Amino acid sequence: MAIHANARFWTRIGVNAILPAGARRDELVVEFQNVGLRYGIGPEVLRDISFRLEAGAFRFLTGASGAGKSSLIQLMYLAFRPTRGLISLFGHDVITLPRRQMPAVRRRVGVVFQDFRLLDHLSAFDNVALPLRIAGVPEAQGKSHTEELLAWVGLADRLGATPATLSGGEKQRIAIARAVIAKPELLLADEPTGNLDDKAGVRLLRLLEELNRQGTTVVIATHNEALVSRFAHPRLHIEDGDLTIIQPVESAPPVELRVAAP
Repeated sequence: MAIHANARFWTRIGVNAILPAGARRDELVVEFQNVGLRYGIGPEVLRDISFRLEAGAFRFLTGASGAGKSSLIQLMYLAFRPTRGLISLFGHDVITLPRRQMPAVRRRVGVVFQDFRLLDHLSAFDNVALPLRIAGVPEAQGKSHTEELLAWVGLADRLGATPATLSGGEKQRIAIARAVIAKPELLLADEPTGNLDDKAGVRLLRLLEELNRQGTTVVIATHNEALVSRFAHPRLHIEDGDLTIIQPVESAPPVELRVAAP
């Protein structure tokens, strides 16, 4: 997969010039306070989840399959509301947010879905260009950005392909391109490397790090411990419905050795 890790990509395509400015570095993007979630009358799948993400944060969301990672991601993009507790997104209380205001908040969030959710009747180009069209970016301007972003994920030769003709890995890359084309303030990726080999997965995460350096807050859900261990970012780890924040080894404080007096 020919992903182009060009550190100047986002500056070169001029996304900042055509879309609203991102969140300030001191802004609290996500806050969960004692959040619980259950489906129907079953047991809680998430219990007393509390954490905060400031603008510019990069977090892995880890845990075994079925631990609740996807449920937590869904809460962060307002797919539904929690059973209990408080969630704040960009300073808005999700519980009391009027339904008419939800679309404006959701537009500040980019999502890479585990099942892609591409529109089958649209080409790869049109799937990726859709967020720019919704944002009102002029067609000529959006065309050049879309073409360059498709080249960025190694699919410059698949612009006119429909989802039915794409492999799983190609669909994954189209979904990633669509999620980041509008340079969202918050990017949520649910198993974005699931259809990529380890080498391609590392390249993709490096590119998401570059997007993060440009100001986007990034949360990546994955169960690939080997891949996560190659990056020095904190983890939100879910196990049995409970969340633990794990700091990378590199940021751990030095151990003070005490020698007993003779």
